[in-house]
Amino acid sequence: MSSALSRRFEGRFGRPPDVVASAPGRVNLLGEHTDYNDGFVLPIAIPQRTTLAIAARSDMQVQVWSETLEALAGYELGAEQRAGGFIDYVQGVTAGLRERELAPRGFDAVIESDVPAGSGLSSSAALSVALLRALRELFELALDDLTLVRVAQWGENHVVGAPVGILDPMACHIADERSALFLDTRSLEYARFALPDTSELVVVDSGVRHDHASGGYRIRRAECEAAARALGVGSLRDLTRENPPRVEALPEPLGRRVRHVLTENQRVLSARAYLASADARALGRLFQQSHASMRDDFEVSVPEVDVLVERARRDERVYGARLTGGGFGGSVVCLVERGHAREVGARLARDGARLLIPQADPGS
Repeated sequence: MSSALSRRFEGRFGRPPDVVASAPGRVNLLGEHTDYNDGFVLPIAIPQRTTLAIAARSDMQVQVWSETLEALAGYELGAEQRAGGFIDYVQGVTAGLRERELAPRGFDAVIESDVPAGSGLSSSAALSVALLRALRELFELALDDLTLVRVAQWGENHVVGAPVGILDPMACHIADERSALFLDTRSLEYARFALPDTSELVVVDSGVRHDHASGGYRIRRAECEAAARALGVGSLRDLTRENPPRVEALPEPLGRRVRHVLTENQRVLSARAYLASADARALGRLFQQSHASMRDDFEVSVPEVDVLVERARRDERVYGARLTGGGFGGSVVCLVERGHAREVGARLARDGARLLIPQADPGS
């Protein structure tokens, strides 16, 4: 149990917490905008985490203090309603549990997190998963791992209003920092693959914030759904090698959206083979191809991110770099030669960008 967070909880609520739980953020190596199309993804957990201290109440009230935002918010269980702030993620969890007839009693909680919001690293899913882990332990809920993931996604979809897929909560709950998680988002079958010994990861935040509850992410998902309807398939995952002529006949931009999803799925499948053979250079080429597809076909990159990717591409120690996350801002993930991560990251982190992984030294 985190003693520092426990002390802050006791200072806030006048009693010690019953449970402390946490969940990591994640960086997606490949497989962007494929999860809500029933496709393949390749995330890995990151060192940054969201942690909650929590204690049960005797009533149906919820009170939550955010250390990061220095804000207190609350509501009554059963009266969840979108408020437009961090409390919506908490409300989404409790409303989702009630949908599954697993409703908890009231509770107090303190949240702290070093997963940067709006950086494409699943800060929201880390919060939802950490809270669900805490509530499962606190109230001894009959909540298996898959249901936990589904509840986290339901909360973001139906209360927060973000049309996210299964990738983020699944990665925050079952991924680890040592291996890439190959996940089939239709069957939810998964396998773990170690990164090549010759490589390590660098993540740099562009400084451009995004919001999945509004804007371009929602539009891209709607475009994929429209393309699937036009092609007469349940999801873009159902398309086969015989479909390209039909895809090319779609009006733009739907044709380009579909092309990204199809090629991105294939890149994840190829990455699985390159990870198994520890081929860092081939894996890096997939990073580059993926970024070009997200920039040109799916149109979710922004100039600040493109500059970071191009800057990384010119470094001979970088195997590959790409936008990670839903886009419209966020972070860049780079696969680099082992031993050079901090040096490469420090060079990239300028002009408003910030090194996230390896974690920057305090005060840097």
